[in-house]
Amino acid sequence: MTRAKAIPDTVTVHIPFRFVKRGGRKEMQLPDGAASQCKMDNTLVKALARGFRWKRMLESGEFASISEVARSEGIAFTYMARVLRLSLLSPEVVDAIMSGQHHSHISLAKLMDPFPLNWAEQETFWLSERQNPESE
Repeated sequence: MTRAKAIPDTVTVHIPFRFVKRGGRKEMQLPDGAASQCKMDNTLVKALARGFRWKRMLESGEFASISEVARSEGIAFTYMARVLRLSLLSPEVVDAIMSGQHHSHISLAKLMDPFPLNWAEQETFWLSERQNPESE
């Protein structure tokens, strides 16, 4: 009868990762190909919800202009206009953000910048695997 090897008391596991700042918070970023849990970005979700809510308010006729909605909400017109533009995002991009499946390079600050209106172009830019946060 042979004896099995003794099991060591401690096991060391090396997991390559790095911390990145996102919206004032630190987030752990795993290397490409590593499985990670999906985590919703509450800042993005809240901005999307606001944008679509304000769009409904305008479309329903409740308010006649963005200026009226901004005044009613107590928010600067320029901020509201940029957030309202998020309602023009591709359904694929919105779904990815809402489910936490979006790439870590998507942030509210980047979404507030001008983006193409064509949904296919948005999906290529925002959801493409080729997008590299280090190159930005």
